[in-house]
Parts: sequence; C-alpha cells; structure tokens
Amino acid sequence: MTKTVLVVWAVAGLLLASACKGDDAPGPPTTAPGTATSEATAEATPAPSPTPVARPEGIRLEPAFPGLPQLQRPVVMRELPGQGRYLVVQQDGVVVTFAKEAPSEVSVALDHRGNTSRGGNEEGMLGLALDPEFEGNGFVYIYYNAAEGERRTRLSRFETTGEGESWRIDAGTELVLLEVPQPFANHNGGSLEFGPDGMLYLGLGDGGSGGDPQGNGQDPTTLLGSIIRLDVSDAGPGRPYAIPADNPFSGDSARRNEIWAYGVRNPWRFSFDREAGVLWAGDVGQNALEEIDIIVAGGNYGWNIMEGTQCFRAEECDQEGLVLPVAEYGRDAGCSVTGGYVYRGAAFPALRGLYLYADYCTGRTWGLEADMAAGGDAVEPVVLLEAGPSIASFAEDVAGEVYALAFDGVIYRVVA
Repeated sequence: MTKTVLVVWAVAGLLLASACKGDDAPGPPTTAPGTATSEATAEATPAPSPTPVARPEGIRLEPAFPGLPQLQRPVVMRELPGQGRYLVVQQDGVVVTFAKEAPSEVSVALDHRGNTSRGGNEEGMLGLALDPEFEGNGFVYIYYNAAEGERRTRLSRFETTGEGESWRIDAGTELVLLEVPQPFANHNGGSLEFGPDGMLYLGLGDGGSGGDPQGNGQDPTTLLGSIIRLDVSDAGPGRPYAIPADNPFSGDSARRNEIWAYGVRNPWRFSFDREAGVLWAGDVGQNALEEIDIIVAGGNYGWNIMEGTQCFRAEECDQEGLVLPVAEYGRDAGCSVTGGYVYRGAAFPALRGLYLYADYCTGRTWGLEADMAAGGDAVEPVVLLEAGPSIASFAEDVAGEVYALAFDGVIYRVVA
C-alpha cells in the first residue's frame, strides 16, 4: 500500500542535539473513497459537495495551567478520568499530578528514579498509558529504561491507590510484562497507547547508534524497529500478555508474533484518531527526512532501505511492498519530528480533523487533513506555527483538546 508523499519546504531551523536523533554515540479504509458500487449509483445525481471547512491561518501555544511549577523534561500527560486531575511523566522517572483548578499544588504520584536509567540522553521513563478499564481497576502501564543490569527497556503494569491529591502509583505492585535488550542508548521509541480495540500498542526504535547497523528495522525476528500489539487484559505473573489472534504475524514461527508493523527507525510518538481509529505516527529520520506515517497491520515502513521517500542504502533500494509516508519534511524545516494528534475537540472547530504534529528542534507545527490522507488522497500539510518551543510530546484530554509538552518545562494548550 503506497501513499502519495508530499515534501514540506520551509525555513531552516536550529539543529538541536540528540533528544530524538541520537546518531552520535485499526487502519484506514481498504476501499478507495468514491468507488462505484453499481450502475445505478454511477447514474444517480451526485450529492452536493460539502462546504469546505474554514481552516485557521495559524495557531498559537498558550500556557495551559498558569501557576504550574516548571517541569523537568515532560514527556507524557494524561487526564485522570473522573478526577479533574492530570498526571505528567518526567523523563527522569518522576510522575506528578495536579488538579485542573489548582495546578500550583503538585503531588508526586511515583518516584521511580532509582529504577530508571538516564545514562543516555534518550533514556528514561518514556511512555505511560491508562488501562481502558482504569476507573474500575486503576491499572497504569509504564515503559522505561531499566537502571540495573544490562541495557534494556521494560514494560510494566502498576496498581494505583487513593483519589485526588492522594492518588499514587504503587511502586511495590510492579508487574513486569516485557523486557527488550537495547544495544545502544538511543532510539528507544516509547509511545504507549491503548487502541480502540482494547489492545496495548508500543513503539520500539531500531536499537540505536546511527544507520541501523544491526539491520533491526528489516528483521521481523526482533521487536526492535517495530510497533507491537499486546493483549494485557488478563495479565498476571505467569502470563504477562497474550498475542492477539488477529496480529498480522500471529502463529508465524519465522517472525515475532507481537509485531503489528515494522521498518520504523524511532517512532517517538504515535496516537489513535479517537473518531476514525486510524493510527498516526511520527518517525524520526536519520540525516535527511522526518516522516509522518499511517500505521496499518503488517506494514513495512522501509527503514533502513528508505529514509522517508529517499533511498537510504544506495546498493539496495527495492521499494516493492513498502508503505511510504503521507508527509515528510527536510533539514530546512527541522531535525526531529514529534508526532501528535488528530484534533477532535470542540473548543476550536476550525482545527477539527487536522492531524497536528511538530518539529522538536524548531517548534514548527503543521496541520494535515487527516480524513483525506487516511483515504489515500494527496494532501499538503500546512504550517500553522512557524517557530516555537522544543515540543517533545503532544497530549489529549478526555474532551479531545490538544496540548504540547515542551522541554522549557511548560505545558501549552493548542489554540486557534
């Protein structure tokens, strides 16, 4: 399945170091939109075209929680359903919470620094997801670099206690679900999301260094360089997860059955469109191109045969069967993509249906017509913000409003 690719050319930005680069040390419809189903349909009077949505000329980022103390490298934010509180993961392994109405009163929900490695710039606590049945079971899933022993990343489930400012993640309840050896300190991935199907999706980078020296991106016998899909609904000490029967390689003895898609370099952030169910990912490039992908079951996203739409390995560049990006940009626009969300909130109707994403190094932020791109149409992303803070992650609250988490320690609300 090959997508039309459009390159976004924009002004040069500041080349920032290795927060995501690190080279120095259910899917879209399968039927094309508008396909005729019968002769009668073809002869019917066409319906009037929908009125085009008035899109904003730009966006701005406003501090979302005035009074919130400066955070230390925030990488994940979640709203706790039914509590009027948010939790924020800091890369060093500390999870804090605060009330929407009193953001200055911050509580520590988990201090996991003793178990979390920050030896590399891209190491740390990188992902957190709430169980689909969180309000009933209180389960929280965390992905982090383990501090002890050989270098590896760990996916664990934790139980929680209390309510309001006394809400805590109980470190003593940690159930390790998965550990993945990491040959280098960079490209750890870290996106952790439950899909609309109730399955847990985790993004893993290619193992690090530069250029994928171990060839992990094109090796489906390893979890590195892939997005995996797990059933954790019945997790326990003797059965940390199950392989969903509809995983594309389920039952295939020649491939890791956990894999949902592969051939990615460092899918730092991905998200599900809460209305369409489409999985969107920003995959950090090597030295030339940053890309936005729509992730489908069994898809091979080309790394390290391709970097975006360009051949990476000159001696071998067979593109047959590869899924190419729906958007990309080069070094004149930034250096490290941060995947975002399709805006489905109500506060800013002009943003509805736009996939928002940014570059970490320049703060430049784009909007892409999500439904059109997911349907296979050629769509050109629009620059909505020329420059801004170093956006490390985006977040979405329960109402569908979108936020930007920046390494200046501020959480911003996206405003049109």
